[in-house]
Amino acid sequence: MNIILKTREELVLKSIEIRKDIISAIAEAGSGHTGGSLDLADIFTCLYFHILNHRPEEPNWENRDRMVLSIGHVAPVLYVTLAHAGYFPIEELKTLRKLGSRLQGHPGRDHGLPGLELSAGSLGQGLSVAVGMALANKIDKKDGYVYCILGDGELQEGSVWEAAMSAAHHKFNKLIALVDRNNCQIDGVTSDVMEIEPIIDKWKSFGWNVLSCDGHNHIEIIETFEKVKTTSDRPSVIIAKTIMGKGVRSIEGNYKWHGKAPSKEEALDFIEQIDNNG
Repeated sequence: MNIILKTREELVLKSIEIRKDIISAIAEAGSGHTGGSLDLADIFTCLYFHILNHRPEEPNWENRDRMVLSIGHVAPVLYVTLAHAGYFPIEELKTLRKLGSRLQGHPGRDHGLPGLELSAGSLGQGLSVAVGMALANKIDKKDGYVYCILGDGELQEGSVWEAAMSAAHHKFNKLIALVDRNNCQIDGVTSDVMEIEPIIDKWKSFGWNVLSCDGHNHIEIIETFEKVKTTSDRPSVIIAKTIMGKGVRSIEGNYKWHGKAPSKEEALDFIEQIDNNG
C-alpha cells in the first residue's frame, strides 16, 4: 500500500530516517556516494511519500508513475527510500555493494530489485530513456507521469540536450525533470570544472517550462511539482537548489564527499549530527 505523508513534520521525520539509513548502509559497505545521496533525501521523501502514483506491492503496475534516476551513483538514496516505502525489507540495506546483493553501486534492473526503472551508470542517458517512456505512454494513452532526476554536473553531457530537444518537440507535458543543483561534482565545483550557467535560460531556450525550488523545503518541493503539472503544452524541469551532504554539517557543501564513504566511527558522528540538525 502506498504510504502518503501529508504534514511537514511527517515528511521531515521520514527524511531524517532516510539520511540515517543512507549513512549506515554506506558505512557498512565501506564505499559509496554519500554527498549527493544525502542532499536528495528531502526530494525523494516528497516523491515516494506524497507525489508519485505508485504501488510498492505491485511494482510493475502498468499505470504507475515512472521515476528515472539518471545519476545512478546516488543509488543509496533510491534504495533506502524504496525500502522505507515498502518495496523490500529495510534489513536488506545492509547488503549494499556486497557480492550477490540486489543493491549494487549503481542500480541494475537485472539484479531483480523491485521499483527500478533504469539500469543507471553512464551519465547523460537517463533523460533519453525518460523521453522514450513518455512517448510510450502517449502512444498507449496512459495517464502516468515520467520523472527524471538529473545532476547539475551531468548537464555537461551533450546527450542531455538532445533528449531535451526531443521532449520539447513532441510536447511531452507529462515528463518532469529535476536537476539536483548542489554546485558540486566529483572533481570540484561545477563552475570550475565546466560552467553550466545560465541553466534556466538554457532549458527555456530548448522549449521547456522551468521552475526552481528549495530542494530541502518539503512544502515548496511538493507545491512546485503540483505547479508544473498545470503545464499542458511542454515538458517541465525543476531546478532544485540543494546542499551536498545536507544534514551532516561537517561535510555540507564539500565536493570531496561526492564519492567518499564514512568510516564506522564517522558514521556514528554523522548520524548524531543528522539527529541534532533535523
